[in-house]
Amino acid sequence: MNLILLYPGELSNSTAVVLKDRRFEHIRDVHRAQPGDSLRVGMLDGAIGAARVVRLDRLSVELEVDFSAPRQPPAPLPVILVLALPRPKMFKRIMQTVATLGVKEIWLIHSYRVDKSYWSSPLLSDSMIQAQLLLGLEQAGDTLMPRVEIRKRFKPFVEDELPGLLADRQGWVAHPYDAEPCPPASNAPALVAVGPEGGFISYEVDKLQEAGLHRLSLGSRILRVETAVPVLLSRLFPLS
Repeated sequence: MNLILLYPGELSNSTAVVLKDRRFEHIRDVHRAQPGDSLRVGMLDGAIGAARVVRLDRLSVELEVDFSAPRQPPAPLPVILVLALPRPKMFKRIMQTVATLGVKEIWLIHSYRVDKSYWSSPLLSDSMIQAQLLLGLEQAGDTLMPRVEIRKRFKPFVEDELPGLLADRQGWVAHPYDAEPCPPASNAPALVAVGPEGGFISYEVDKLQEAGLHRLSLGSRILRVETAVPVLLSRLFPLS
């Protein structure tokens, strides 16, 4: 936890906040903070500031928060990530990773190779998704919560919504066959689609191309989704 994230309602009209949840446990057990120590804090969807440990006991920590010299969070990546719903055991890691890398708009979609049972996973609840994204933001020292959209039907999404998302953006679908090589990294707005394990089937690739996406290859090696996503983002965009 490289940044202690706070919620606007926690401060009220005061500069003091008392934490009793996992943030307190991290401050106590990992930072091993003592009264008088300074920590980095951020307001969710806001600025980054500092905090001083006022009191710490076995149940809670009290922080005095200072946003008088605020700093802005890192710049987001100019990308919309369209992701075929990953297997549940991969899902948490991928959501943390994309939040850490600065993705701010994520669309989770269905695909032929996505097992329908995945859609009933409790990991898709708003609270569970937010929990994974928060872990990614804390790691990166970021405060801006990504937006996540869920679409359980592939064809309506591709035909009705994808063309609008592509407005003024380059569109790519990760696909290792008959594809263009990855272009040089740039800050040009883009939309990137990544399939499930085994990739999008031919019909799906054709529909994505009809909507305006171009096939993109990362080379001859076949990568797992959890590997392909960060590799692809780091190749397309200059991470800073």
